[in-house]
Amino acid sequence: MIDPADNGPDDADATQADSGARQENPDPFIVLENLQLENTGLKDKLLRTLADMENLRRRTEKEVADAKIYGVTSFARDMLTFADNLHRALANVPVEVRAKAEPAVKSLIEGLELTERDFASRLERFGVKKLDPLGGKFDPNLHEALFELPDESVPTGTVVQVIEPGYVIGERVLRPAKVGVSRGGPKG
Repeated sequence: MIDPADNGPDDADATQADSGARQENPDPFIVLENLQLENTGLKDKLLRTLADMENLRRRTEKEVADAKIYGVTSFARDMLTFADNLHRALANVPVEVRAKAEPAVKSLIEGLELTERDFASRLERFGVKKLDPLGGKFDPNLHEALFELPDESVPTGTVVQVIEPGYVIGERVLRPAKVGVSRGGPKG
């Protein structure tokens, strides 16, 4: 005899199957809404990732460009001493000695002058430019003032003497020009 209160395996399976069917077929509007939220989140992640990649690309391009421009900075700074010494050597040959010199000595001096010009042009090819501040306004970003000279004929703050030329590479100062600045004239 079968007890009507007995929920046999058939009734339990039917109840589980019914609840499973409900889980398998949830409300389509809720599913759609969840998918739209997930889609929105994924779009946001994608856009952020694309923006990050674009920023990384720009930053990398700038770093590569800076490396091309400023990669020779330490080498160029070391070479400035050579350029200064070559210029000093030529500047210390008096004009009278040049005029009376033998042809071999004249050729040596001309060769040194040619070497100096060639070296300066090679530095320029790599972005190193010589500053020529004489007669210009003193700029503490480009010049180093070593002394002041009283001179009322030029405005105060004018570079009146260059002790050592300065150099820039790209937009950066490689070595500031060491200068003497006027004092006592009209305001610049």
